[in-house]
Amino acid sequence: MRVLYLIGIYMFIGLSSFCQDDRINIDQNHRVIILTDMEADPDDTQSLVRLLLYSNEIEIKGLIATTSCWLKKEVNPNSIHRIINAYERVHTNLLLHDNTYPTPDHLMSLVTEGLPLYGMLGVGDGKDSDGSDWIIRELEAVDDRPLWISVWGGVNTLAQALHTIKETKTEAEAKRLIDKLRVYTISDQDDSGIWIRNQFPGVFYIVSPGDHYGSATWNGIMTVKEGVDNSTIRNDWLAEHIQQGHGPLGALYPDVSWGIEGDTPAFLSLIPNGLNNSEHPEWGGWGGRYELYKPDVEKTKKGTSIVPIEAETRAIWTNASDTYTPYIPKAYGRNVKLDTISFTSDKVTLWRWRDEFQHDFAARMDWCTLPFKEANHPPIPILSHPDRLTLKSGESFRLDAFYSTDPDEDNLSFLWFAYLEAGTYDGEFKMSQPENSHIGYLTAPEVTESQTIHIILKVSDKGTPALSRYKRIIVNVVPD
Repeated sequence: MRVLYLIGIYMFIGLSSFCQDDRINIDQNHRVIILTDMEADPDDTQSLVRLLLYSNEIEIKGLIATTSCWLKKEVNPNSIHRIINAYERVHTNLLLHDNTYPTPDHLMSLVTEGLPLYGMLGVGDGKDSDGSDWIIRELEAVDDRPLWISVWGGVNTLAQALHTIKETKTEAEAKRLIDKLRVYTISDQDDSGIWIRNQFPGVFYIVSPGDHYGSATWNGIMTVKEGVDNSTIRNDWLAEHIQQGHGPLGALYPDVSWGIEGDTPAFLSLIPNGLNNSEHPEWGGWGGRYELYKPDVEKTKKGTSIVPIEAETRAIWTNASDTYTPYIPKAYGRNVKLDTISFTSDKVTLWRWRDEFQHDFAARMDWCTLPFKEANHPPIPILSHPDRLTLKSGESFRLDAFYSTDPDEDNLSFLWFAYLEAGTYDGEFKMSQPENSHIGYLTAPEVTESQTIHIILKVSDKGTPALSRYKRIIVNVVPD
């Protein structure tokens, strides 16, 4: 396929400079198991519709129906089957856009379930399930990639897998398996999450703990903010671009009840878009930005909770804050300018990318019904230099993305900006003007010790909907 051919060129030209420890995020698809309390809220269905459209780039290894604090006594694998059946009806058309989309039969073979028990009631000797066994088998598979567990509801099926590993494996083997785990949970929706974090302190765990969902980073996907355009989460936008006129998969996308796609942030950072690097939550991406620390339990207790809130006993990946000043369109001259307002919060780390990942979703929904030539596909940013640079204080340097291209031959726009929160440098750093050229001219700041600065290139096409991809340049500035 033309898309895969161009991606191959992109990888050959643009990726040779990546450090070895980052390559797993670049030239390999992530593998992920989904734990979903399907039917507790329509947003699980919304998120699964989106996930299946990225199943060519995220390798789904399991779809496990579970319980949660909102669905304590039942699991609903049949609801997963229903969505895969709709995917089957658009699969042939999706193959026109990327021939690596998995077959419906393969996806159907990945569906299983945990016990229909709430939280720790489903953890312990004799509490194994098809779902917990499934997780163990995938951890034992001959595969060097981390195994992501994307948790949309309760996490007790994973807790049971960990309990069984601890009881049946040698200490060395248990550590080897557990070291492969990467967990992102949409808050704590049962009492086994804190148990995992306490009993298995080595588990890589992203969560916004607490009893108030509004304080969680993932809530940024649905945040309506005065002063910015919130149109891509409006109900009429969803009806036009997702639900109606896009085939049977879009037709299954339900109206918003509690909140739009509250589970989607649990896999957004696994999408290979050039910005995301899931091994580095502190770098930020479509799923938000997270830092490793032990949160204050008093700050996470904000009201009455179904799930008991306990003090964390170790550092976890959790809420971090960005200060974000949007670029807005200009009618004449340079086509963008910085807005006059800025926003600071943990949810900003996610909603700052929202228009871009919503447009990406809408384009893939078009792939369900349109031929290749009538749909839009993301551009391919290509740097003319390495993406890791070491510079001395005060040294001038140039960034260049001249060879970037687009599979649909769309016109491209460029934007360079510093993402200071992702690096270690905390001083002032100004981008050169104009920041919307394919070339950027910059000067390294004066430093007294080695510091890093992350510079993001966003390349956007002018197709419908407009799509964006990125390159992250990490500049290491050393004293002169």
